[in-house]
Amino acid sequence: MPAEKPQLSRYRDRMDKAVSALKEEFASLRTGRASANLLDQIMVEAYGATTPLNQVAAITVPEPRSISVNVWDRGVVVSVEKAIRS
Repeated sequence: MPAEKPQLSRYRDRMDKAVSALKEEFASLRTGRASANLLDQIMVEAYGATTPLNQVAAITVPEPRSISVNVWDRGVVVSVEKAIRS
């Protein structure tokens, strides 16, 4: 009895999503240089909801080994600090 051929079309969407997620992970990694993408996954409790850090602050890389986070609203500074530390 011949072996059944796998149907790649069934798995193509899942494979594309896996490759996309891996590309996002690689984008946040840089050897020897800080990247603003390192903070993309940080979520902050602000305004009664969980919000991405980049929506409550400006993230810049002024030097190769440092990241600057400038929070726009003083009321969420403590939440931002807590989210980054955790």
